[in-house]
Amino acid sequence: MNPDLGRSFTAPKKDSWKAILLLAYQSLGVVYGDLSISPLYVYKSTFAEDIKHSETNEEILGVLSFVFWTLTLVPLFKYVSIVLRADDNGQGGTFALYSLICRHANVSLLPNRQVADEELSTYKLESPPETNNKSRVKIWLERHKNLHTALLVVVMLGTCMVIGDGVLTPAISVFSAVSGLELAMSKGHHEYAVVPITCFILICLFALQHFGTRRIGFLFAPIVLTWLLCISALGIYNIVHWNQHVYKALSPYYMFKFLKKTKKGGWMSLGGILLCVTGSEAMFADLGHFSYTAIQIAFTLLVYPALILAYMGQAAYLSRHHRIYSSYQIGFYVSVPESVRWPVLGLAILASVVGSQAIISGTFSIINQSQSLGCFPRVKVVHTSEKIHGQIYIPEINWMLMILCIAVAVGFRNTKHMGNASGLAVITVMLVTTCLTSLVMILCWHKPPLLALAFLLFFGSIEVLYFSASLIKFLEGAWVPILLALFLMTVMFVWHYTTIKKYEFDLHNMVSLEWLLGLGDNLGIVRVPGIGLVYTDLISGIPANFSHFVTNLPAFHCILVFVCVKSVPVPFVPPAERYLLGHVGPPNHRSYRCIVRYGYRDVHQDIDSFESQLIASLSDFIRSKASYGGVRSGESMDGGECRLTVIGSNALACPPKYDFEENIQPASVLIEFPDKGNAMELAPISTGKKVRFFLEDDDSSELYKHVEEELEDLCEAREAGTAFILGHSHVRAKPGSSIMKKVAIDFGYNFLSRNCRGPDVALRVPPASLLEVGMVYVL
Repeated sequence: MNPDLGRSFTAPKKDSWKAILLLAYQSLGVVYGDLSISPLYVYKSTFAEDIKHSETNEEILGVLSFVFWTLTLVPLFKYVSIVLRADDNGQGGTFALYSLICRHANVSLLPNRQVADEELSTYKLESPPETNNKSRVKIWLERHKNLHTALLVVVMLGTCMVIGDGVLTPAISVFSAVSGLELAMSKGHHEYAVVPITCFILICLFALQHFGTRRIGFLFAPIVLTWLLCISALGIYNIVHWNQHVYKALSPYYMFKFLKKTKKGGWMSLGGILLCVTGSEAMFADLGHFSYTAIQIAFTLLVYPALILAYMGQAAYLSRHHRIYSSYQIGFYVSVPESVRWPVLGLAILASVVGSQAIISGTFSIINQSQSLGCFPRVKVVHTSEKIHGQIYIPEINWMLMILCIAVAVGFRNTKHMGNASGLAVITVMLVTTCLTSLVMILCWHKPPLLALAFLLFFGSIEVLYFSASLIKFLEGAWVPILLALFLMTVMFVWHYTTIKKYEFDLHNMVSLEWLLGLGDNLGIVRVPGIGLVYTDLISGIPANFSHFVTNLPAFHCILVFVCVKSVPVPFVPPAERYLLGHVGPPNHRSYRCIVRYGYRDVHQDIDSFESQLIASLSDFIRSKASYGGVRSGESMDGGECRLTVIGSNALACPPKYDFEENIQPASVLIEFPDKGNAMELAPISTGKKVRFFLEDDDSSELYKHVEEELEDLCEAREAGTAFILGHSHVRAKPGSSIMKKVAIDFGYNFLSRNCRGPDVALRVPPASLLEVGMVYVL
């Protein structure tokens, strides 16, 4: 599930067939790396212990029948035909489904929601809401608050299992590829060669993550394409050479025959068969970087036939070879002719690295999304490419994944236990996707509940069957994803719960606007030159940390901006709609509110770009008052605050009196006053926008005079410098709280907050300009 490669979200909506075919080719290396290497370990995991390969061939033909119908029903029918259509502005994945549901039903637990968020161009609904005929399911979900929490827990579970897959998939993929050395070594030697080589490859793979995939990413698609053609050719060779009648096993009859003979052992072996669909979720998760048509073409015309031929070829070979003395002899490499075994081994290792890279990058992406929605502790996110949107690297997570991957490889040392662990993680994510998609069908597509129920029961029953077979292997490796998921869910839930409680505390303890306006010289409060950016989670009111700041240091800046950086349930917020600006109090107080909105897949700006863009947006906002006669931005008051204005879209639609021009090069904001004979220029902006405007010399207009003064004050404050004021919080549970709450807040949250990145790092605030205000939260 690699969101790093492929096109950016600004690509055109309609592509030519040539572009679609190119995207389909590129998707091979990004989407299908994990799925394409599954033949390396499916048969080996299936026949590890629960069933034996016999002379009757009922077992091998039954397994082939299960593999064929599982690949047909789950990736082909479920994902390609249905789930891929449940996109969120072209984006896929667990958070895309959750975002769709939250927009169509009031079930979101995100704080600081605004009606203005619904006016975003990416905040589109599948169809106009039906006010007269509201779905009973929607009413039921919105009425019961516990269901909101349950829905978030389900999303967290899917997220945790994706992270677990990021630990297990690299280990089993590389280990299975390297295990081809077993056929060239004695048993005593290969045990001491496979594991060290696997660990070495994993260390190299994770050590190179900070470089990103921009330099070697172009090799991914050719490697996977060559691998798919290779396993297809091997499959055709084995079918023609060993058993041309193996196609009969595609009949569902062989599945029932298999279960009838093997009984409980056959049911338990389904945990190994399940691995044939490992990586199917990547088709949906990486939807935003390609297109529905491109992913559909790549899977149906190349990946699906290649996998079916590969599994049929292995089954054809095994149907003529029954003397299996050890488990490794039933693996993938035994069906490869000796003359090409070494080249195939090298190609398999390369393909396993590509598949591992995809899931590692996908893990970075989903953790970044969780962090954006307040469900994960703050971590450092490094953007490894300036050109391709979404290429990120998270140092802390990278090294944790490496340690866990090596621990899995060294601890298990066999495909059987790794397969049991990986299978449970994969099928849990699929179950979560099935449940969320059924809700999307009702709430977003307005389909009859019976149709959604049929979808849930049909695909859910298949996945529950595989889930039960994986869960029964708890002591044989399946405990790893369960333990990892419990730990991660505890971390995520504690962090999210405390974050919500902190917001409620801030909301309850915010200071009134009258208090801010009453600060003056008679109280010993002075205004110092410069711009003060006060960070807060509140979208209205004065945060308590600012009152603490003024109490301890009786001064604040001439230009005061209350900045709220918030996430909205959309994948991207267009830059032209990112900033909401308004006055706090009268214009002559020079206090403003700026709400910066990001989607869950957005890349946060670096601080220099953000500071410059914020100043430019303030200039545009001040200018917009003159553009609309000073009415638009101040006509609606809410507790003394003016209505917020979107800066970048409507506000920049300049009337004829003003000159606005676009430039692709980094530029600056130039404010010219004709009566002054000179101009004031703000710091360069790295957003590629050039704003140049004139204020006419009209002595009869008081409005233009006030705007001119306000812009002059902004320019002078910008030259004096900018200070970033952040709250440094300490949290403790209030007296009388339950033991569980005290443990979660006093120990859990405080431990996480002390050991994760601070808000200044997450917001990329320069230390020299940082002012921290101590705050104690009693929750």
